[in-house]
Amino acid sequence: MARALRLAERGLLTTTPNPRVGCVVVRDGQVVGEGWHVRAGGQHAEVHALRAAGDRARGATAFVTLEPCSHHGRTPPCAETLLAAGVQRVVAAIEDPNPLVAGRGLATLRQAGVRAECGLLADEARELNIGFVARMTRARPWLRLKLAASLDGKTALLNGASQWLTGAAARQDGHRWRARACAILTGIGTVRDDDPQLNVRDVAAPPGELRQPLRIVVDSHLELSPDARVLRGGGTLVAAVVADAARSEALAQRGAEVLLLPGSDGRVDLEALLAELARRGVNEVHAEAGFVLSGALLQAGLVDELLLYLAPCLVGDAARGMFALPQLASLADRKPLLIRDLRVIGQDLRLLARFA
Repeated sequence: MARALRLAERGLLTTTPNPRVGCVVVRDGQVVGEGWHVRAGGQHAEVHALRAAGDRARGATAFVTLEPCSHHGRTPPCAETLLAAGVQRVVAAIEDPNPLVAGRGLATLRQAGVRAECGLLADEARELNIGFVARMTRARPWLRLKLAASLDGKTALLNGASQWLTGAAARQDGHRWRARACAILTGIGTVRDDDPQLNVRDVAAPPGELRQPLRIVVDSHLELSPDARVLRGGGTLVAAVVADAARSEALAQRGAEVLLLPGSDGRVDLEALLAELARRGVNEVHAEAGFVLSGALLQAGLVDELLLYLAPCLVGDAARGMFALPQLASLADRKPLLIRDLRVIGQDLRLLARFA
């Protein structure tokens, strides 16, 4: 199963909106076939592994990181494919959270007399597909908020200047996190200050396999300039509150889609935005925003994970912090975090944390 998980990781950048899945076929203690899901619309991991195994799949055990599917989508059900190959035993890491499957694949195998088990290295398999699981179980993508700050917690000067707090190695690492996401989210303030491209660069990938995530700008009053770099190449989603036909048309001419999502506070309804992204098949959202939008996402309870790069420098008190949050009356109201990973990237410190 550990080998199957390593194979599944090869689809980290390419499978969206599908899950990352690996499969290893074993017979008489020997690996006879293996494969992984490469991209949506292509063959599933089980099919690749069974083709590699050929006749040796009969009587074998298939280790697969996600329950074999049982429904007809763009490809036939993998449960039926395993039965046709004569596999005798199937070990899955986790059940498929997709309501179209949700245990039916394993049940199909058991009804046909195949030994079907589930739960081996389940935590690792769930982490690999944390966004897919989130979308299927709560109808909302997994949101990872990335921030770069000084050691005293400042992300930019008061005039908005922030390039570059962290070093080249940290920035390249940040692009790898962008690459695994389905969408990159920012706010109009960041676009005004930095004019980012908001795409994936400097990431090694086989030719044709570097997928550019959907770009999203939260822009309540449609202030986004048609000349902004985030619009280059088209396909950008602009979430707004104000219905302005002229501005919307100007953005549409640059290939952008304007989505009106007014909230009760006069700002974009961020929860509704994430629900819409889930309906569009977005599993993971990578947010790179200023302290206003970052704070709003936190206050709305929409941040699942913090990806924080800390540069070995001090900026001083008269600078922008990481989050615009209300003042606490008591330390008991603080937001506790669980640090899941801590390492040095170049000269900077990278911290990955989730809320306790």
